[in-house]
Amino acid sequence: MMTVVEKYRPRVLDELISHKDILTTIQKFISEDRLPHLLFYGPPGTGKTSTILACARQLYGEKEAASMVLELNASDDRGIDVVRGPILSFASTRTIFKKGYKLVILDEADAMTQDAQNALRRVMEKFTENTRFCLICNYLSRIIPALQSRCTRFRFGPLSSDLMVPRLLHVIAEEQVDVTDDGMNALVTLSNGDMRRALNMLQSTNMAYGRVTEHNVYTCTGQPLKSDIANIVDWMLNSDFSGAYRQIMELKTLKGLALQDILTEVHTFVHRVDFPMSVRIHLLTKMAEVEYRLASGTNEKIQLSSLIAAFQVARDMVAAEA
Repeated sequence: MMTVVEKYRPRVLDELISHKDILTTIQKFISEDRLPHLLFYGPPGTGKTSTILACARQLYGEKEAASMVLELNASDDRGIDVVRGPILSFASTRTIFKKGYKLVILDEADAMTQDAQNALRRVMEKFTENTRFCLICNYLSRIIPALQSRCTRFRFGPLSSDLMVPRLLHVIAEEQVDVTDDGMNALVTLSNGDMRRALNMLQSTNMAYGRVTEHNVYTCTGQPLKSDIANIVDWMLNSDFSGAYRQIMELKTLKGLALQDILTEVHTFVHRVDFPMSVRIHLLTKMAEVEYRLASGTNEKIQLSSLIAAFQVARDMVAAEA
């Protein structure tokens, strides 16, 4: 069964919903037959791979694309041997019966080793006449400066909600999914501008519950509900330490919540509460430390205790200021 993400992946450049300035520039490159080496970077699910695949279809058509395009993903081995082997042999062979240049797509290029990137510099320069390279990555800083300077860079930013909603509504209408208004808001909020993630959440929530509501979306993705976060903050500020710890642990166990997700939502909640500046700074500093320690793989129970302690100190600070 094909996933919704692949089923509704844009096939041509005109179907892409965002980054119109980038698409206009690329269309101009193609129409004038002056396509440079490309470097697409930005967060996942923002249309980088879809854009270059649509370009390939426009350049070569469905039939020719197989022989004119070499696509390598991070799941393939992409050490120096691959650059010196398959990539070099593909780039160096000329097209006898077909005019134009070949296209090498290196998806998730930031997973390439340093040696492979260095080897790629020479290949890109040597075979520019008959081959174009498109590097796609999430983190620009992981691509060596020498490769960056050989490419025209385009940043694909997160999609805005007003771009995502019409596309989601199109998929919902095609698939006849029952989605409520709060369910739609939850999809857009939790996806953080990642169209792929929004569609995956839509599909999984619909398959699990048959109806996409805010509660179902949050439950399906394992994210804490806003009401749960309000309760957690209330317990940390108003209950004694032992009571707050016990209630939060019970909620975590009952709903299968991760402390990392709770911490992210509590951080957003703290910004909305009108704390005195010194108290807010104290809380944000302590939460940053807890997140850092969680990322280092420490014990969740100990870090939860630390988080509760930070809020108990904040309560005392508020009382002292009052």
